Amino acid sequence: MGVQATIGSFVTLIGSIFLFLGALGIVRMPDVYNRMQTGTKATTLGSILFLLGIGIAIPEWFGKIVLLILFIAFTNPVSSHALARAAHFAGIKLTERSVKDCLKVDEAGEGECE
Repeated sequence: MGVQATIGSFVTLIGSIFLFLGALGIVRMPDVYNRMQTGTKATTLGSILFLLGIGIAIPEWFGKIVLLILFIAFTNPVSSHALARAAHFAGIKLTERSVKDCLKVDEAGEGECE
């Protein structure tokens, strides 16, 4: 096993750890909004690192993997944002531990939410 394959395996392992932590966060978080945020951040980084590790280990695939990474980097946060807004407009409640709902404040026109 060469140095390139070892580095690729290590980066892939780190990516898989982030994917595992994202799955664990989805189970542990109290409401849909926190679950969505945890899942999106961890799976975006985990998927990118996982694919990057494969690209390092198998250089012939690197061009295609870069396209996949760009696709994930652009679509994952946008889709999560759209789902969170749809959940909010559908009336899904935040957890009791949430401090404030800035989207609700913005819709009501009650001022700025910081």
